[in-house]
Amino acid sequence: MATILEDIRGMTCGGCASNVERALIALDGIESATVDHVAGTAEVEGDFCKMKMTAAVVEAGYQVGNPEPFNWGDKAVWKQSANNTKWCLIGCAIGEFGTLAAYSYYNVGDKIGFDHVYYYPMLLLPLINGLITSILLETAILMKSQMDLSNAFKTAMGMSFIGMLMMEIAMEATDLIFTGGKLGLNYYAIPFMLLVGFLTPWPYNYWRLKKYGKACH
Repeated sequence: MATILEDIRGMTCGGCASNVERALIALDGIESATVDHVAGTAEVEGDFCKMKMTAAVVEAGYQVGNPEPFNWGDKAVWKQSANNTKWCLIGCAIGEFGTLAAYSYYNVGDKIGFDHVYYYPMLLLPLINGLITSILLETAILMKSQMDLSNAFKTAMGMSFIGMLMMEIAMEATDLIFTGGKLGLNYYAIPFMLLVGFLTPWPYNYWRLKKYGKACH
């Protein structure tokens, strides 16, 4: 006899559904589990305890039913939001670091100074490219989890642009401190850029996931 666990919150893609399926199938007595991340449901076959099912889903980093009042002490959500932020960081860093490295390679900073008309537009380009590569990376990850291109792209476009912009602005501002405002990439700044890029949006991503069940990745 099939049992449906409803109102699973925090799933945003096929990868999330796979995570929940693995968590459920690992329980004793469960023969199969089919998870729908859009509907937020899991249809389970076998002899099992529904309370243990709920606990397994929560342990995997998701929520079941109405969320508890918001608080900053949920270790599972901190862990899940950290993992989401990590993937955002990888995607954003590819485009932003690549653009800044190209500036250095072509000596853009020596040609375009603070008073140049193109200085501020050139500051925006690494941010734009970071958004693009993050979306492309997320699309590829979703397609790897068996989602078709159209749905994968739509899901990727639903990521938190606020969190990604916070991340990218923090990274580029850190680089500008090391370069003295010059367009380019200071390679000594990279570890610090990655650190602030991760830490800056992490609390926001936790809040968004905990309060609304929405992940940045």
